Order: sequence, then C-alpha cells, then structure tokens
Amino acid sequence: MSVALRERREELELVAAEAERARAGAGRLVLLRGATGTGRTALLEAVAEQAEAAGMRVLRARCSPDHTSVPFGAVFQLLAHGPGFDSAAGEEPDPPGTPPHRGRPARLWRLLRSYADDVPLLVAVDDVHLADESSRRWLVEAVRRIDRLPVLMVVTERSQYDIDPPADGLVHALSPALVRTRTLAPLSAGSAAELVRSALGRPVPAELVDDCVRAGAGSPLLLRALLDDLGGTAAEDAPAALPDNCAALYPGSYAAAVSWWLDSAGPTTTEVARALAALDDDEKADEKAGEKDGDSASGGGGHGDADAELLARTAGADPARVPGWLTAMTGLGLLRPGPGGRPRYAHPLLRDAVLSSWSGALRQAAHHRAAEAMLRRGDRAEAVAGQLLRSAPVGEAWATGVLLDAADLAVRDDRSDDALAFLRRALDEPMPDARRSVVLTELGSLEYATVRSTAGIPRLAEAMRLPGLPRDRVRAAVALGTALARQGEARVAIDVLRGLENEHLTGHPDLVRTVQTASALLSDHDPGTRREVYRWLRETAERSPQLVGTAGQALLVRYESTAGLTSAESAMRRIRALLAQPADPLAEGFLLGTAAAVAQWADQLDEADRLVRRGLAGQRTSLLHPMHLALLNVRVDIAAARGAYAELLDDPVVLSPVVGRLDPANAQAHALIALVETGHTEEATALADGFDLQNPYDSWELNRFLYARGVLRAATGDPAGALGDFLECGRHQSARDVVSPVVTPWRTASAECHLALGRPRQALALAEEELRLATVWNTPRVLGRALRVLGTATGGRRGLDLTDRAVRVLREGAGGVSAGTPDVTPEAAPEATADGDGSAAPGGEPVETELIPALIAQGRRLTAVGDRARAREALREAAERAERLGAVRMRAAAEAALREGGARRAATARTGSGSLTASERRIAELAAQSRTNTEIAELLHLARRTVETHLTSAYRKLGIRRRAELGAALTDAGFRSGPTGPGPDRDRDRHRRGTQA
Repeated sequence: MSVALRERREELELVAAEAERARAGAGRLVLLRGATGTGRTALLEAVAEQAEAAGMRVLRARCSPDHTSVPFGAVFQLLAHGPGFDSAAGEEPDPPGTPPHRGRPARLWRLLRSYADDVPLLVAVDDVHLADESSRRWLVEAVRRIDRLPVLMVVTERSQYDIDPPADGLVHALSPALVRTRTLAPLSAGSAAELVRSALGRPVPAELVDDCVRAGAGSPLLLRALLDDLGGTAAEDAPAALPDNCAALYPGSYAAAVSWWLDSAGPTTTEVARALAALDDDEKADEKAGEKDGDSASGGGGHGDADAELLARTAGADPARVPGWLTAMTGLGLLRPGPGGRPRYAHPLLRDAVLSSWSGALRQAAHHRAAEAMLRRGDRAEAVAGQLLRSAPVGEAWATGVLLDAADLAVRDDRSDDALAFLRRALDEPMPDARRSVVLTELGSLEYATVRSTAGIPRLAEAMRLPGLPRDRVRAAVALGTALARQGEARVAIDVLRGLENEHLTGHPDLVRTVQTASALLSDHDPGTRREVYRWLRETAERSPQLVGTAGQALLVRYESTAGLTSAESAMRRIRALLAQPADPLAEGFLLGTAAAVAQWADQLDEADRLVRRGLAGQRTSLLHPMHLALLNVRVDIAAARGAYAELLDDPVVLSPVVGRLDPANAQAHALIALVETGHTEEATALADGFDLQNPYDSWELNRFLYARGVLRAATGDPAGALGDFLECGRHQSARDVVSPVVTPWRTASAECHLALGRPRQALALAEEELRLATVWNTPRVLGRALRVLGTATGGRRGLDLTDRAVRVLREGAGGVSAGTPDVTPEAAPEATADGDGSAAPGGEPVETELIPALIAQGRRLTAVGDRARAREALREAAERAERLGAVRMRAAAEAALREGGARRAATARTGSGSLTASERRIAELAAQSRTNTEIAELLHLARRTVETHLTSAYRKLGIRRRAELGAALTDAGFRSGPTGPGPDRDRDRHRRGTQA
C-alpha cells in the first residue's frame, strides 16, 4: 500500500458501499475532505480504479487555479470524452436571459444522463475548491438530482484552517442526506514509522525513524518526498539522523513538497508560517534566558494569546485568526508544543524548509517587525535584541539601547558569546562617537579575552581614536594597555597610557593617578620598564604622596614586600591604612588587588580572600583590566597556600591557557605543583612539556612556572634539571628587584637540589641568605621554610635545633598563634582554639604545606641522632596531615622516612573518623557538648594538658580548625554526641580499636 493510502481503508469501504448503492440506481455525493498533503488525490485515484474494476464508467476532472476563469471548465473535463459533447457544450455562451432548463447547464446535465443510461457512472472531481464558479453551481445542482440515477459523485476538497477565511464549501447549500463526508486524518506515528522502515529497505536507526516521522508531520505528501530524498542514499552513507537543514538533504524533493504546501495555503498563511519558522529559531536562546530569572513568559515571547499576537504582528496578519491556525497546525502534526507550551515546528528540517524559499530581505523585515512588537509589549531586552540580530539596521535609538542592554545582561550572566553578538550588532546602529568608543572598548575587551587578541586589539585602538569622556578614555587606554602588555609589548602599552595622560587628562588628577597606577602594574611584564616605573613612583611618593594616590602607594608596599625592604606586619599595617581611605572608583580595583596580594604573602589568607571577592565584585568582566587577572591570580595563590590541591585542579581557569598568551600563566604553575603533590607526575610532565620556554618574553608568571617545573623535576629524580630551573627563576626574579622569598622560594629549593647533588657548601650559603630575607618578612610560612632547609643543610645537633624551631614556628602559624611569640609551646596552642571560638590570631593562618615537610625534616634529624620515638611521632603526624591535605607526595615521603627509621607501615587511616583513638573520641564528644577543657579534665580525672593534647590531635585527624565544627564532624563520622555519653556503637568501636590507641 502506498504512503498516501495508508490508513484509508474506511474511506475505500465507504466509497465501495456507495458505488454499490449507485449501481442500484440511488446515487449520492461522497466528499473526501482533508488538509494539503493528506493524500486526497491518491485516494481519489484508488476510488476510480475500484469503480472501474466494479464495471462503472469513470468521468474525471482535476481542478486548478489556472482554470477558474473558464466557465464550466471542470464540467467540460468530466464530459469531454463522451459522444455528443461538442453539441451539448456549444461554442458560444448562452444569450442573456436564456432559461436554465434550456441553456448550457441543462444541455450538460442531459449529456451526463445519457452517459448514465449506458452504464453506471463514477464522477470523480479532484480539488473541487479550485473549480470555476459555474462548474461548482452545476455540480451542486447535479447532486440534488442523482439520488435516482446510477451516478456516484466523489469529490475531494481542501479543508484546512488558513489565515484568510476560505469560501463556502461545495456542500454548504446541500442537504446532509445527499452527502457522505469523510475527513482524512493525518498519518499516525506508528504507520509513518512502519513506512519509513519498509521504504528505506535497510536497518534504520531508531533516531532516524523518529526524525522522519516528525519531519513528515503526518502528511503523506511530505513523508513520501522525504523518503524519496533518503532513498537515493547508499546504505553506507545513510545518516544516523536527519539533518536540520535542507541544504544537507539531497536531491530536494522534501523542500519542493513543503514549498508546494505553502503555495496551496495562500500568501497570508505562508507569511505566518514563515514568521513562525523565524521566531521558532530565536526562542531557544530566549527560553534559556527566561529560565534563568524564572520569567519564561516575558523572556521567550509569552504563551497562548501572547504568542499568537506576536506572530500576527510579525507576519502582518489578522490576530483573530492566528490562534486558530496554530491549533489546527498542531492537530495536523506540523507543529508541536515546545518548552513552556510554545508552538514549534515538529522538526528543525521542516522549519528550515519553510524558510528556504523566503528572501533575506523579507526575513529581515519580519524580524524587525517582531522586535518592535516585542518591545511594545515589554519583553526582555535579550528577546528583543535576538530579533534585531537577524534584522537589517533599524537606524533608531531604541534599537541601540535594546542591544546594549541585552549585552549588559549577557555579561552579567557570563554568556560572552551572546554579549559579543549584541555588541557587534549595536555597532551597525547610529550612535555618537563617545558612545561608540565605549562600545568598542567593551567589544574589543571581550574579543581579546574570548576569541583572539588579533580581533580585540584593533577594536581597542579604534576606541582610543574616537573622542569621549575622560573616564571612558582611561578605560579604553587601560584595556588596550593590558592587551598589549600581555602580548609582550609592555613598553608600547605604557606609551599608550602616557600619551593619554599628557594629551587628554589635564585637570583630572584622579585619572592621572589611575593611569600611573596602571602603568606601574603593566610594567611587571618587562623588567627594565618595571625598574624605571617604580623608581619614578618611589621618588614621586617621597616628594608628594598625594600625586601617587592610595593605589600607587599600595603598589609601593607591594614592591617593598618583594624587594625584602619591609616586614609583613609593617606592610599589612600600611595596606589597612590605605584601605581605610576614600578611593576613586577607577582606582579602587588596583588598590584591592594589590592589597589582596600583600595579605596573601603575609599569610592573612582569609583577609586576602575577602579582598579578592570584593575586588572581583567591582570588576566588569567585559572590560579588559590588568587587575581582573591579578585578582584571579591571587585567588589561585590563596588556594595553593592552603594546600587546596583538589580545588585548584577542579577550577577550569587553572588548566586553561590565557587567551593571547603562548607562554604559561601563574595558574598553570600552581596546577603543575598541585599535580606533583597529588601524585599525578605524568600529567604534570605533560603540562610542563606543553610550553616552549626557549624564547619566551620575560614576566613574573614565567618565573613562577620555572619554579613549578623545578619542583616537578626534583620530584621525578632530576635534581640537576631542577636546580637549573630554580637558578634561572632566581636570576629573573633578581633582575626585577624581587629578592624576598614571599613569591618564589627559589633559594631553599636550590639548596635542597645542591644537597641532593652532594654540594652542602652551596646549599648552606643559599639557605642562610634565605633565612636572612625570611627574617625580614617574618611570617611563619617563609621563616619556617628557611629554618627547615637551613637545618637540613647544617646537620647535626645544630641542624636539629633549627628544624625544631621550624616546626615550632609553623605549628604556631597553623594553630593560630602569632609568629611573634616563639616561646609558646606547641602544647599550649590548643587552648587558644579549644576553649575559644577557634579563630586564628592576628598573624596566623594555616601553613600545612610547610609544616608537613618541616615535620618530615624534624623526623629525619631525630632519627639521625637516635631519638626514634620522637622521630616516629613527628613523621606520623606529617603523614596524617599529608593524608588530610591529599598531598600524596609528602605522605609518601613521611612513610618512607618512617620505614627508614624502623617503624612498621600504618595499617589504618591516619586521618578521619577511623583514626580517632577511644580517648580522643570521648574527649571530642564532651567538647562538642559545649564543655570546657577544665570541665572535661575534672569529669574524666585527667590533667588539663592531656585534654588539650587529645583535642589538638582530634582536630587534626578530623580536618577541622574550630571547636564549633566538632559536632558536625562527629555527626558525619557516625558518632552520637549527647548528654548520655557514648552509645553502644561507640563502645564497640572502642573495643575494636582499643589496641590501636
């Protein structure tokens, strides 16, 4: 059975029954109605064949719009091949006033009757809605007379809801008793699927079958054309799914069938269908935007009447007719409800076929109308702008405003691709030069950051050439300077800023200070330029601090911090004083980013984190600014200082290359170290090998990566290669006046390499110099690291004293005790957190990443002097801390040192709930019940110092820092803490683990 006759059995049986009745002398009209493409013509042909097989004579007529001007044209087709037709038809029309029973209609009726006298007749008229008016009247009159003749009349008529109301149907004036009407339903999905499988004659993927069913839209016409296109494809070349566009579908029968369907529907319906296809493509992005803010109705064009009204305005159609058309097309299968109930074409290929014959100019005009309609009804800016993206330039201010508003929203939602599209389109609209400069600055910044630098820099240069407000010109200059500096053109970048300062900023001292600050920051990309800029900055600050401003003074604090000229305490005091002063909005970002860097070096990680968040909140991500990347770098530095290796490696920014840069960035240096510390040395090697460091331009980030690569080489057994990287890093750092170990501790790292290579004298010299510089900065992290390496290089009892001091300094930093109180014993530290709120004291932050290697060094030194008990204690603590941190390399080092000292390998976890001893768990549970250390000691008959020691160990194993976190940590561990004390589950656990305590 053909596609068109699928599921038409009932219609054929009806006609067969009526034919039998007609042969008995009782004729009737059978009207087969259906939408375009439902197979009316094919069914009529099958009816004719069926009638001929039953012995009936078939008279055929096929109406078309080309013959509507010929009176009785359809009737002539019916009767043209019978005897006596010429005399009955006549060559001239009847004279005016001729009675109907004597004129041409009567003669044609008599001719039909004469045919019926010989044999029963089937009168088959296809597309009767296209018949000329004379023929329609004649057919209606004939129906009224054939009820006593052996004549069956079967006609097909298009019945479809169109935008332009159709004329009355053929049977409008006939009695229902004279007519049997059947409306052809669309092809069911099941039948369509069976036809696809059988027609293609090969195994067909389920996705392709589903696509064909949806693209066929229940229409035998469309499905047959689609299968014709697919049938010419070789089995090995057959697609797994239908393409979304007609250009990919060869040879084009489907597109031609859709075009014919549109032509049959009429021009107004065609415009609505095309407008819907155009809007359908736009709504996908609109719905995403609407779902973000929970306002899908306004974001994507609304539902129901709102959809119909927009469609009507876009197509210029009657709004009262469009809702009915949408409902009808959905019922036929051409449309389907999309997300939120919006009408959508059943398949993208169908939508594309509807659009394929629409000229670009007409399509753009429709989008223009849609944008205006959506603007009038108050749709979201992004929805309106989505239409403008597809329209020709409007030339009106409202279009510019909408596009820029949409770009702003896209930037806020971190959708840079959308923002780029809106900004580029906005440049096609008229706007003043000053505003165009602002748009170019933002567009160039986005293109540089997300596309490629070669696209962004010309936009930024063009923005600089246009006139504008001084603040806007400064933003453009800073963006251009940032782009140039990242390309290794730091001197050119500073020349751009100086040129702006000299020519356009007279009378704007605040903007001059901002430009000078930006110049100083960008000079970090070139050592020679950096020295010149900071020399000028320091001289100016000494003479007239007000000319430098708060941001410039903060940069000087940063410079002195890295140059080994100030302590952490002094630097933070000055930074906090600067933060307390009023700051210009354009300069505030520079101040916050610089302050965050100094705070991170000073081990004030929480404060640095707050400054980073505040700084990023004030940055517009779509404007290229040197401090935006600087803030992101500080954020990565903070995570690295905390040993948050998993967090670092999970951050997509960390492993992503910086746009416009071929050399490694700071984040990638930290990623390299994180991979080493977590035991992923193969991935670390692949990352390091991905950069060619033979001829990179000099930058502080290159130095960071050299240091990180040295760490990798040292960890993989190449101390000579590592030493080369560390010394090269040091050479570059010294050339930039960066001598303090706060940035990259290359001296201690080099000293360890010298020791591995058997050069203790060189190692000792480097370690002593590092300690001298660390003492100037005086934070637990740098001081403890320097003491540890110097202790290792010194050896003997003196070396043990140095490593003991390193552990003490770092433990105080980890426990929240100020580094300025070195005489406090480790055992006294828990009381600061156990009975208080556990917050760190003003100079301390966690320094686990340095405390762990210090404990390992201490353990090795203790083993060397024969104190194996203390050595095992230090090394086990190191292993526990390393396990909690996820530092695979350091834990392995601690375990190796334990084995070298004769200890057995740990059989259980060193951290987490399973590592708590019975005493630690009991004391921790009582502390979680808000009991003080003194109360716990009295309750358990223990010394208060013993309680403190157990609590410190429990904090470490549970990975917490504050007493307030105990309850949650114990609950997560599966323990119950309540006034009744330990439950049976804890008693069993105590019994099971008692020997391990």
